[in-house]
Amino acid sequence: MASIDTGGGDGGHKKGPGVKKAKKLSTRVDMTPMVDLGFLLITFFIFTATMSTPKAMNLLMPKDVNDPKNQNEAKESGALTIMLGKGNQVYYYFGQLKVDATGNNFQQTTFKGIRQIIIDKRKEVMGRHVHDLSDADSRCKDMQELAKKKGDPDWQNACLDKDFVVIIKPDPDSNYKNMVDILDEMTINQVKTYAIVKILDQEYELIKTTEERNGIK
Repeated sequence: MASIDTGGGDGGHKKGPGVKKAKKLSTRVDMTPMVDLGFLLITFFIFTATMSTPKAMNLLMPKDVNDPKNQNEAKESGALTIMLGKGNQVYYYFGQLKVDATGNNFQQTTFKGIRQIIIDKRKEVMGRHVHDLSDADSRCKDMQELAKKKGDPDWQNACLDKDFVVIIKPDPDSNYKNMVDILDEMTINQVKTYAIVKILDQEYELIKTTEERNGIK
């Protein structure tokens, strides 16, 4: 609020014949109410602001309800192992890693290429149960709905591609963004069963050898 100080001037005394001198008025702005209003607004925004909530990703791990001991085991014919290396490089192999004198099944690709590899492998697994893959996705959803209605706790895996398992192995030189990207690929390609496990020494050595050969630093 503004207050007017009228204490100045000569009290209206005349100086000279027939002349009145105007009163001198001094103004002073009191900022105390503005400070109170500022604290009130700060308090209001603190209590009404929405706090950011932590975000979590849902991971579907391999599950065997009949034998818990085999929960993390995957069928070799339906397994795809994906390894993440430095420089946004991706390495993979199907089934078990095979290294002998004739060569190995260890292969290299990029994030642009890994999606098609996942799609092709999923179709291969589904093709073992149905010859026409054009309606495989719709049939898969029907099988899941039926299993869910029956109360099957493993209804999400009641599908034509239930044997398809992706094993993700980040090496120590990979980055967090690559991990998020590969998990996004699991969602985009409707991979229902996947796991994140520790990379093996033999796999890590193959990655290092490939990086040195291709000049990846």
